[in-house]
Amino acid sequence: MTTATSPILLKWDPKSLEIRTLTVERLLEPLVTQVTTLVNTSNKGPSGKKKGRSKKAHVLAVSVEQATHNFLEKGEQIAKDSQDLKEELIAAVEDVRKQGETMRVASSEFADDPCSSVKRGTMVRAARALLSAVTRLLILADMADVMRLLAHLKIVEEALEAVKNATNEQDLANRFKEFGREMVKLNYVAARRQQELKDPQCRDEMAAARGALKKNATMLYTASQAFLRHPDVAATRANRDYVFKQVQEALSGVSGAAQAASPTDEKQGHAGIGELAAALNEFDNKIILDPLTFSEARFRPSLEERLESIISGAALMADSSCTRDDRRERIVAECNAVRQALQDLLSEYMNNVTFGSWRDVSSSTGRKEKGDPLNSAIDKMTKKTRDLRRQLRKAVMDHISDSFLETNVPLLVLIEAAKSGNEKEVKEYAQVFREHANKLVEVANLACSISNNEEGVKLVRMAATQIDSLCPQVINAALTLAARPQSKVAQDNMDVFKDQWEKQVRILTEAVDDITSVDDFLSVSENHILEDVNKCVIALQEGDVDTLDRTAGAIRGRAARIVHIINAEMENYEPGVYTERVLESIKLLSETVMPRFAEQVEVAIEALSTSPPQPFEENEFIDASRLVYDGVRDIRKAVLMIRTPEELEDDSDFEQEDYDARSRTSVQTEDDQLIAGQSARAIMAQLPQEEKAKIAEQVESFRQEKCKLDAEVAKWDDNGNDIIVLAKQMCMIMMEMTDFTRGKGPLKNSSDVINAAKKIAEAGSRMDKLARAVADQCPDSACKQDLLAYLQRIALYCHQLNICSKVKAEVQNLGGELIVSGVSPTPASHNAACHSAIHCICHLCVTVLSNVAFLQLDSATSLIQAAKNLMNAVVLTVKASYVASTKYQKVYGTAAVNSPVVSWRMKAPEKKPLVKREKPEECQTRVRRGSQKKHISPVQALSEFKAMDSF
Repeated sequence: MTTATSPILLKWDPKSLEIRTLTVERLLEPLVTQVTTLVNTSNKGPSGKKKGRSKKAHVLAVSVEQATHNFLEKGEQIAKDSQDLKEELIAAVEDVRKQGETMRVASSEFADDPCSSVKRGTMVRAARALLSAVTRLLILADMADVMRLLAHLKIVEEALEAVKNATNEQDLANRFKEFGREMVKLNYVAARRQQELKDPQCRDEMAAARGALKKNATMLYTASQAFLRHPDVAATRANRDYVFKQVQEALSGVSGAAQAASPTDEKQGHAGIGELAAALNEFDNKIILDPLTFSEARFRPSLEERLESIISGAALMADSSCTRDDRRERIVAECNAVRQALQDLLSEYMNNVTFGSWRDVSSSTGRKEKGDPLNSAIDKMTKKTRDLRRQLRKAVMDHISDSFLETNVPLLVLIEAAKSGNEKEVKEYAQVFREHANKLVEVANLACSISNNEEGVKLVRMAATQIDSLCPQVINAALTLAARPQSKVAQDNMDVFKDQWEKQVRILTEAVDDITSVDDFLSVSENHILEDVNKCVIALQEGDVDTLDRTAGAIRGRAARIVHIINAEMENYEPGVYTERVLESIKLLSETVMPRFAEQVEVAIEALSTSPPQPFEENEFIDASRLVYDGVRDIRKAVLMIRTPEELEDDSDFEQEDYDARSRTSVQTEDDQLIAGQSARAIMAQLPQEEKAKIAEQVESFRQEKCKLDAEVAKWDDNGNDIIVLAKQMCMIMMEMTDFTRGKGPLKNSSDVINAAKKIAEAGSRMDKLARAVADQCPDSACKQDLLAYLQRIALYCHQLNICSKVKAEVQNLGGELIVSGVSPTPASHNAACHSAIHCICHLCVTVLSNVAFLQLDSATSLIQAAKNLMNAVVLTVKASYVASTKYQKVYGTAAVNSPVVSWRMKAPEKKPLVKREKPEECQTRVRRGSQKKHISPVQALSEFKAMDSF
């Protein structure tokens, strides 16, 4: 075994009393508690009671003496075993013995006369000196542990140097085996030190350093072996030197974390939230000013400068290569809107200064509040910055969705070229691989810039740094394999670097996913899949096999990523109805929809690849593509089911974006139903503002009724209670119908509205049957009559809703379906003529729509009113059903009680998302004691004793 010969340098001041480990704090705590309790005896000064001796004070003095004796015994043993700090430890033990004796005398005198302020002051000074001495002893003992760790570290460094100096493969194997044994010992000692460190940052650094050592151990052997086998290949030396440098840096990280040394500048650069996110947060805080003290000369330049800095960062993101044109336009528009909102806000502040437009409400609240115009301007400013954030997040998600798709393809292509021994091709593909790696790092940094997740940003930046440094070495490994394609050593070296690269990319991907919103991811992914579906259909119609194959592969990759991310997201929730619905949507996409799509792609490519191209069912391919999009949309809808209206507001811009995209798809796929659905919802979305306001008023009253129903059904567990299940289903369908009147929601066309009305009628019939069974069992005639009356209302309003939906459908037919129904599917050879006819139809639709606008408003308001009435009837029916279920005959005993139709059980408290637990070895679980007694930190108590100069 190798022994360390050079002295170990400790980056630690022995005179410092900084406590760095939990062990020292735990050992010090009992003594601090005892001394503090003793000092606090008669802390309130002389009292009017008869003076006498305190038996408790004597007991405390003895306990302090015993604790000091225990420290002396342990300190002497540590000093005896230590080699590096023997003299310092012996001196510290003697100091503790001396201060302990002083404390014993002072505490005994104070216990005899606890009312004496002089004796109390003497004891306080003695206690302060004793605590300082004991703390120094414990810190020196802690330093001795660190010295032992550094000694292990020194041995590992020497073993590493021996591996580097190996002259042949057998020598390398022997030396690496010795290095491995020493690494195991070091890892054990470092793991113990990691658990003891107080500072979370030091614990993280220790964990990262240990992980780096473990990660690079395998690469160390293969890279060294490749260098010894092929010393004439320059890339092998570069690989070996890189791995050695990584191991040395990891060992330095262990040393620094063990001594709680300050992190390097590079690591400090990883800390903090994103720059753009921080700037936006600060700007949001700065715009709220006191109007009484507002000065335009002081605040206007500052706020405008901050905003321009934010807009510059947004412009860089907008100008990036992966940013879509429409997204770029949205970012520019939001930047201009934020600029205008700031000018409006500053004008309102100036108006307040000039005209004093304040509302004096001091009589009611005792203070003055900002006037309505100023509050409105602040709210508008906040909303505009929030809109800008949303566009920036989605721009980042555009990049992530494109760049983190099929991340292993450039690497696999590079390796295949290397295996063939074609060095020229390897260099060409190496450039592609390098650009791919740079893109991953760039996108990761973009994601960090807009994130408020400080810990997540730190992990992403560290992972991106690893990717950046590993990329050249993967290329070197490929160059080595290209130079020696028959060498097993070169192949093994390539495999190790390949595995390491894939692992690091996986870590980076997961870290990026953690700092981005699942809702944003689904929103953008849905849009991208829609774009890819369009491209696939166009490529199919044009006979472009390469584009079809490539785009279909992108669709498969996006779908697989959606499945992976949403599965991981559902692990954060307890199993329930919500997770089951989401997982069912995922299962449908992955097990049914995607295999069918892949099959249709294969059939299409095979048919187009023959010469001449063979005919095939184009509509089958279009239907399979549409099912992919619908499957992704269903997953998104299922995930958003538990979101609040405020959280859903962030997707408001995507709805219109989605409809526009649907329209484009409809033309390209010649799908008449989708064209009609687009026309139907576009009509409602394009109504005048006055009519939209009237519809919004009706919708608001409907939402109030919905809240009542939500409150009622939320009380009950729907397991075994079909009345509650049906009420929820009817509520959901009615919400979709009212959303349709505003040009939103999942209903695509007027036939969907009619089908929804039929579903409500079916649910109403089932509820009627169940509730009548409840009424039949109810012995209370009054309750029974009430329930039957409410059931009559449900039947009436279901019929009314059905009529309204049909009227609505007739209006929509005038607006779009009647015209579109005249368009019949045409062969691919007549695509141009078909598209021309569709454009003519669109112009004709606009003319017709202008004549039926008044019908739109009347039919929409009637539909909403009918839904509102039905919602109210359902609420009353649920209440009456519960009341009727609680009535039973008491006269005839339990024999007369029928089995209940439905089970009325109170619902359990709502389940909350679970936080991902950290690994036990990476963190310490904090256990809180049940005692209400105030906990005194040893460090705090020690500082208080130091500050007491009154005695």
